[in-house]
Amino acid sequence: MWGMSQPPNNRSSATPPARPDASMSLLTHVMDHSLDEGYAEASARRAADGTAGLPRTLRAKLGLAAGLVIAAMVVTLGAAEARIAAPVLAKERQELIDRVERADEHATTVERDIERLRTEVADSQREALKQHGGDQGQLVALLAGATDVRGPGIKLTVDDAKGSSSASGGGPRESAGFSNTGRLRDRDMQKIVNGLWQSGAEAVSINGQRLTALSAIRAAGDAILVDNKPLVPPYEVLAVGDKKRLGTAFQDSVGGQYLHVLQESYGIRSSLSPVDDIRLQAASSLTVRTATAAQPKKGAS
Repeated sequence: MWGMSQPPNNRSSATPPARPDASMSLLTHVMDHSLDEGYAEASARRAADGTAGLPRTLRAKLGLAAGLVIAAMVVTLGAAEARIAAPVLAKERQELIDRVERADEHATTVERDIERLRTEVADSQREALKQHGGDQGQLVALLAGATDVRGPGIKLTVDDAKGSSSASGGGPRESAGFSNTGRLRDRDMQKIVNGLWQSGAEAVSINGQRLTALSAIRAAGDAILVDNKPLVPPYEVLAVGDKKRLGTAFQDSVGGQYLHVLQESYGIRSSLSPVDDIRLQAASSLTVRTATAAQPKKGAS
């Protein structure tokens, strides 16, 4: 056994170890050749011809300079036109603002003139009532609402019900076509005011709106209008007169009984109290009308 020769240990013939990235040949190729070969060739050719980078010939340089000059001129002209147009637009805008302000001032002046003329006409109507009323001129002016009134009276506050309520059977609203709700209607207010006049009230106002013999109480939807002016609840009705007799007379009148039924059937709320001093302003607008006695026809018995 010792005589047998051993094979020599030749390390040079051994297989070299594999690269760690041998299995990623595509990625390795991309990383080692990141620049495209065609692009690299074209870049090398331009570098050899001297055409790479900025143009080097005089003609190319002049063309580039001309382009830059034209671009600068376009920008400059645009800025100049904008600067020239800006004052014109600002001037037109200011002219429009001035026109609007002048129109507003004119409208305000016209409204003041209308209000002044209305006041003059109302004053003339009141003076005409006083002068042509004869011995009863003061009474006529009082009943027409042409003068202010001050004296004792009563305050009647009427308000809608807290919630809707319905009543069984007939009621004061059924014949008038009203629904069974807790809202006060224009016809309700008409009956209440007529009850105050019937009880001896000398002057009446609702929420500061003076009533006259020609006043109209109407409705627009759910709102109550007095001489075309809307009122909102609660409704404060002031009546000038004998505070002791007026309150009792109203409760016994048709209007007072009607209000009592509204309270019982529909939940309408109301309160009546005497007042020592009530001040009612004159009506805002008056219409003066005159009448002459008709002459009897001849031959009429």
